Formats: sequence, structure tokens, C-alpha cells
Amino acid sequence: MAAAVERNPETFRVLTGERPTGPLHLGHYFGTVLERVRLQQAGVQTFLVLADYQVITDRDTTANVQDNVYGAVLDYLAAGLDPEQTTIFTHSSIPALNQLLLPFLSLVTEAELHRNPTVKTELAESHRALSGLLLTYPVHQAADILFCKGNLVPVGKDNLPHVEMTRVIARRFNDRYGNVFPEPDALLTSAPELAGVDGRKMSKSYGNAITLAMSEDETAKVVRRARTDQDRRITFDPQTRPGVSALLSTAALCLGAQPEQLAEDIGDAGSGRLKQITTDAINDFLKGHRTRRRELAQDNELARRALVRGNQRANEIAERTLDEVRSAMGTIY
Repeated sequence: MAAAVERNPETFRVLTGERPTGPLHLGHYFGTVLERVRLQQAGVQTFLVLADYQVITDRDTTANVQDNVYGAVLDYLAAGLDPEQTTIFTHSSIPALNQLLLPFLSLVTEAELHRNPTVKTELAESHRALSGLLLTYPVHQAADILFCKGNLVPVGKDNLPHVEMTRVIARRFNDRYGNVFPEPDALLTSAPELAGVDGRKMSKSYGNAITLAMSEDETAKVVRRARTDQDRRITFDPQTRPGVSALLSTAALCLGAQPEQLAEDIGDAGSGRLKQITTDAINDFLKGHRTRRRELAQDNELARRALVRGNQRANEIAERTLDEVRSAMGTIY
């Protein structure tokens, strides 16, 4: 699929995005942001959803969601995404997209929803009762992809079931009502999964994330708090030394090196030296991004204007798609 995209980028329409549950961090940057910039530069039509409605799939509040959305837009622009080329929009601003949920829900069974591994994982991590919103999360994602006739979805292996669910929904709708939707393909990404500074999944809620908007001093404080161990000899061993290995992985990514070689170079210099190297590597790597972000943030309306533009375009497309759906279903009055 990657080769097909390279040959004919203009034939693909990509939907990607994330839940704005907190500031974007280094894991987002390596995991998704760089790939989006690459696709845009290649000439692929890209739609980027900030899925604010999906924030409440596993929590009771939307506190700070607006700040998170605007902050994410600033990070996108600082990284090189152009709102004239990439359509950046918010879930809650596209009513016609969300109307697709009703017919789509009729195309899947409760058993199929319960089997989705992402639903199982999110439920286990939330320690909450299963909400209707979380159960139907894969159908929401199908609506996100299909409203714009997305035919390509960049995902890691863990998210392949979501793409397959979207394919099933598109196929069943087309079989039942007529050909309206493409069956999207997955574009498997090879982006590394970056652990937080404590070895766990990088997450703002764990306090182990290096956010893109941090200052150099704030970055240094987070790295200094990282838990390592008593062994002065630095080695790369994610299973038995998760904290040390997470710092090595992060520094190596920023330096374009291998963590094993970096560990060997540090040798017996200890965790203090490791933390200093990691801090310097992160701050040097993000220096340009952070400088551009600060410059962009001086225009208080820049992020809002980018979203107004993106929301307008997404609404126009969603309305056209919904009209096609109504026509296919015979519900035009």
C-alpha cells in the first residue's frame, strides 16, 4: 500500500486524528505527526479530526478540551501541517458526520462491538462501567473515516480491527442500499512506540510525558524525576530496566542513534549522565518546533482561524455525503 501511495498520492484520501485529552507529547510527534506531514508533502488529501466528543468515552468531564484542541492545532502548524492542504476539524462541529451513526449502528451487532479489542482495552484501563459511547466507539470511527470517503487510514497493528470494522460497515451499507462508500485500506505505520520517562506508556495522566510545548527547564524537571535504578552501569534492557531503557529509547530517537550503542557510550557514567544526555537530546530535537510554536502563538486567533477553515470544509463534505446516504436510503423529504 505504501508503494501505491508513493506512485499515485492524489488518488488517496486519508482520515487520521486523535482525542484531545491532553497536550500533544513526544510520542504523538514520532507516532503520528511526522507521518501526517509526510503524507501532506507527498500530495495525499488528508483530513485530521480532533475527536472532542470521544474525550468522554472514558471520563466524565471535558475540562481543558478547548485548550487542548487549540494547543494541538498550534503543534500541527509548527510541525509543518498547512490548513490549506490538510483539513483540520473538530468532531463536535460536524453535525452531518455524527448523523451517520444512526444508520451505521444498524449495520453491526452488539456481539461484534464487544469483540473489538480496543473497546476491551479502553474499558480495562478506565476501571469504569462500559458506556454506550465506548461500546460504539468503533462505529464513531467508521463515521469519521467514511464521511469524507476516506480510502486510506494510517494505523499501527493494534488499530487494524477499527479499519476492518469500517470496511464491514461500508460493505454492508453498500450491499443494502447501493454503492456509496469506499472500503478503506489500512496504511501500516512503522513509527516507534515511545514509552514515557518511567517506562510506562507515555501519558499526561502518568506525569511521564514530554509535551511539545514544554520549556527546556520543564523538560529537564520531568527527566530528572524519572525513576531509574541503583545499577551505575547503563544497559538497554526494557524488561528488567524499564526506566533506564525508556530514557535511552527517547534520547536515541532524538539523536538518530541506537539505544544499545548509546548505553554502551554512557557505560559506567550512571543515571545522572543518562538523564543529562536525554534532556539535551530532547531539547535540541524540539528546539525548532518550540520556536515556531511560540512565534505562531503570538497570533491569538491563528488556531481558531485554522479550525474555522477546516470545519467549514468538513461540513460541506459531510453534508454532501449525508445527502447521498439519505438518497440511497430513500429518506429524502
